[in-house]
Amino acid sequence: MRMMADAALAQGRPNSLAMSCSSVQALIQQRGGIVIGSGPDIFDRFVSSPYFCMGGETIDYTWVRTRDARRCPVYRCKEIEEWFR
Repeated sequence: MRMMADAALAQGRPNSLAMSCSSVQALIQQRGGIVIGSGPDIFDRFVSSPYFCMGGETIDYTWVRTRDARRCPVYRCKEIEEWFR
């Protein structure tokens, strides 16, 4: 299993479909912010905390599909709603 995760990382952009949910979450924690793909033209940037977002953004709870989970919980950056500012 570890070899599959290593192979996914070696391709440039990690592929969540080739990784376990825990591997995806660990990679995000390790890198702080990283672009992960979940299909040929499907990708997003996921972060471990709001410190990896740009000014005017905060974290938003979302999911990514992995080899072992349809909904692996992760965070991504999202613009802060105007009424929160």
